[in-house]
Amino acid sequence: MRDRTAPHHHVDDFPTMKLLIFLVPLLLPLLAIAAEADDRPNFVVIYADDLGYADVGFNGAKGYQTPHLDRLAARGVRFSDFYVAQAVCSASRTALLTGCYPNRVGILGALGPQSRHGIHESETTIAEVLKSRGYATAIYGKWHLGHHPQFLPTRHGFDDYFGLPYSNDMWPKHPTAKFPALPLIEGEKTIAENPDQTQLVTWYTERAVKFIDQNRDKPFFLYVPHAMPHVPLFVSDKFAGKTERGLFGDVISEIDWSVGQIVEALEQNGLTEKTLVIFTSDNGPWLSYGEHAGSAGGLREGKGTSFEGGVRVPFVACWPGKIPAGKVCREMAMTIDLLPTFARLAGIDEIPSQRRIDGLNIWPLLSGQKDAKSPHEALYFYWGEGLEAVRSGNWKLHFPHGYRTLAGKPGGRGDQPGPYQQAKIELSLFDLAADPGETTNVAEKHPDVVARLQLLAEKARDDLGDSLTKRKGKGIRPPGRLPEESK
Repeated sequence: MRDRTAPHHHVDDFPTMKLLIFLVPLLLPLLAIAAEADDRPNFVVIYADDLGYADVGFNGAKGYQTPHLDRLAARGVRFSDFYVAQAVCSASRTALLTGCYPNRVGILGALGPQSRHGIHESETTIAEVLKSRGYATAIYGKWHLGHHPQFLPTRHGFDDYFGLPYSNDMWPKHPTAKFPALPLIEGEKTIAENPDQTQLVTWYTERAVKFIDQNRDKPFFLYVPHAMPHVPLFVSDKFAGKTERGLFGDVISEIDWSVGQIVEALEQNGLTEKTLVIFTSDNGPWLSYGEHAGSAGGLREGKGTSFEGGVRVPFVACWPGKIPAGKVCREMAMTIDLLPTFARLAGIDEIPSQRRIDGLNIWPLLSGQKDAKSPHEALYFYWGEGLEAVRSGNWKLHFPHGYRTLAGKPGGRGDQPGPYQQAKIELSLFDLAADPGETTNVAEKHPDVVARLQLLAEKARDDLGDSLTKRKGKGIRPPGRLPEESK
């Protein structure tokens, strides 16, 4: 009980209290900013190279196991109908990082050692978007958006870079002036030529874990685009000869181990419930490599085509407490949707760019909101500059185009590919809900659906162009070019 005989003190008698009264209004905004910073989630994107739809355990892989990926799927959501924008390296990575169809930003195919263009300085990457909110950013792995200094990750929002600038097969065993050595780059400096590729997965993983440890107290974006299982395949001694599937299975097992190491680093730093982890692939399997290639399961064709086996890829997202466990989403989505989704989760109301993007927020799908539907009326599939297919709902319409196929023959053995044949598909409509393998053309039975999808395609042609119908898009932008090419 308070002693009533004790002398009574007024606030004026305490200089410290007067100071607090003065400082509190000044501190409140800072405390609010700190609280806001604590609400910003971390983002980890692990991107495999040429990993097919059926090359992970949760989609039926055979001859090896992927326990860490399966655990992610069990703790999060996997998408059955997740797509890349084009079934080839640079175009696919461009879409992921910019939220744009690659045709919009002018990066198609697979940029090689002789390429003299890359991502334009005015395009905005996921890393740049998140840096505007104070995120630390890093990429450990394959970049493939241009290998000249002005195109490197450190010029496009990434604080740290360690990896290959293009595909691991884009060099001969005896480098020449025409085909230089395969550079391993740290920051913007080549630190090794023709590095030991058996160590790539290990090196990228070690860097990723270190980055998490160093940035445990701030929000971060970590991008780990593995070079594997793109041929030529390499695996460390830790996993060599460990699976029934041979070298390919060993490689996938090592990638799965890498996923486990990254997830463990998050757990050890107490970041599991603050981090959205996504695993997916840049396109389907490179089928001509046979025993060194993956599998699209029952999907048609593979890398280099606009059929489901080329553009539909495995996808899992895990964020305990935010994403319900063990869910399967059957709505269509695409890599272009990651940028606007991350921006929304990071509290960014307006993406800091004056340039149009194509992706849409898919958080309602990721978080399992009741009756959530794909935000896209349609998704468009180009090969190069040609519009080959459009999907809307369960329907997918292919326009007449040529494509490569093994025509039922096996691929190559060892590191030697088998020969593709050229084939052609005419106007064809597929019901992907009933026929995900795109085996039965139902265009004649559904002329109204064909007409509707053709109208959607016309919008894409007007905006993004279409070499198959000799259309130039009104909304396309040029890539970045070296001065010699800008004339």
